[in-house]
Amino acid sequence: MDVSSRTTRRSSDLMEISTVPRVLIADDQPDVVEALRLFLKAEGFISESASSPSAVLRAVEGNSFDALILDLNYSRDTTSGEEGLDLLDQIHSYDDTMPMIVMTAWGTIDLAVEAMRRGARDFVLKPWDNMRLLATLRTQVDLGRALRHGQRLELENRILRDDRYPDFIAQSAAMRPVLEMIDRVGPSDANVLITGENGTGKGVVARALHAVSRRAHKPMISVNIGGLSESLFESELFGHVRGAFTDAKSDRVGRFELADGGTLFLDEIANMPSTQQAKLLRVLETGEFERVGSSQTRKADVRLISATNAKLREEIASGRFREDLLFRMNTVEICLPPLRERREDVPRLAGHFLGQHATRYRKSLGGIEESAIKALLAYEWPGNVRELDHTIERAVLMAAGRMLTAKDLALRGTADEQPRLEDLSLEDVEYILVKKALKRYEGNVSRAAEALGLSRSALYRRLQRFGL
Repeated sequence: MDVSSRTTRRSSDLMEISTVPRVLIADDQPDVVEALRLFLKAEGFISESASSPSAVLRAVEGNSFDALILDLNYSRDTTSGEEGLDLLDQIHSYDDTMPMIVMTAWGTIDLAVEAMRRGARDFVLKPWDNMRLLATLRTQVDLGRALRHGQRLELENRILRDDRYPDFIAQSAAMRPVLEMIDRVGPSDANVLITGENGTGKGVVARALHAVSRRAHKPMISVNIGGLSESLFESELFGHVRGAFTDAKSDRVGRFELADGGTLFLDEIANMPSTQQAKLLRVLETGEFERVGSSQTRKADVRLISATNAKLREEIASGRFREDLLFRMNTVEICLPPLRERREDVPRLAGHFLGQHATRYRKSLGGIEESAIKALLAYEWPGNVRELDHTIERAVLMAAGRMLTAKDLALRGTADEQPRLEDLSLEDVEYILVKKALKRYEGNVSRAAEALGLSRSALYRRLQRFGL
């Protein structure tokens, strides 16, 4: 990195850090509020005020603050601090990252200890010392921002550490139009819809599009819509606040927020519940959303890449998918060919997977025998690249020699072959039933799961196990 780019990056970082801090003043005495407001304004803070516990809670739920200066005594009683202590409990349970500085004219050591126990970061007596209050406030704002930033990075890292997808290997003629489209569309901000059968590498193409975009220095966040229950959809995409529902034990940042400035990849988009499609459409049109349980409107600048193996026009005709949502998602469509139409790539992909899995399982393997390559080329690969990956991984585990053999591959029979039921293991029977259900419903996981008498998540687990 040259000096100019380092300077630009550093300047950008400083701009983020130097955002004017917002402080909420909670006090029922107008003269105290006005004195604090004028003092904080002169020191470069933006402040808002609330004069009752209920107003404080409404302000915290509807806005984002860097700190709260909280009086402990209101109209219910004027000396005990109990009203303010109860308020501390409620705010801390709602947002445990926001620094709270308590302030009272009736201070005792016991009261200070109890306030700190309930979530306060510091304790200031009235009348306050301006310089001490300013130092306390600046320290707590910095600590609060660092805590929130650390929580965000931790969640980002948890989501971004995803090594399931291989490097992009595409040398065949069938993949040239895909590569050309990535080169042409990738640098833009256009929303992209990637279509193709299960396991064709839609996630890999999404990563390639992000890597060549102007957003490459920002995160790409992936969400498997097919694996989300309807009840978790909004929480996953938009986040939630503590207490929004039974299991919401802390605030959670949604995927749209995490992808701000970067790319959001929504896989299996056709499986989105119809009741949630309007909410996604609104975010794509305005960039605005609310966390579950909060009235505060947030914004995110996100490039959307979607993927599906379903025929969305048929889903629209049947009333299961919104046409206006498709128009928003489908600025450009990239259609991936199945592996059986790009057989030239099979040996290269197999060699790539061999290297990955041999390293992972610490096995010394020199390559793939010619007879095994012929078997790989002759197979139809109904599960496409994902099934090839699964097959090579299993072969690496089973291999006894230094080269993978056709026997190690243990490729299952094609759909046209009808092995005797009594000759099959229970796993083989299950594999055949799952594969036939997917073929019958043209890859629609929800309909295949219903036909098999399985939940969608149970079928997804089997698809992963079988490499389908």
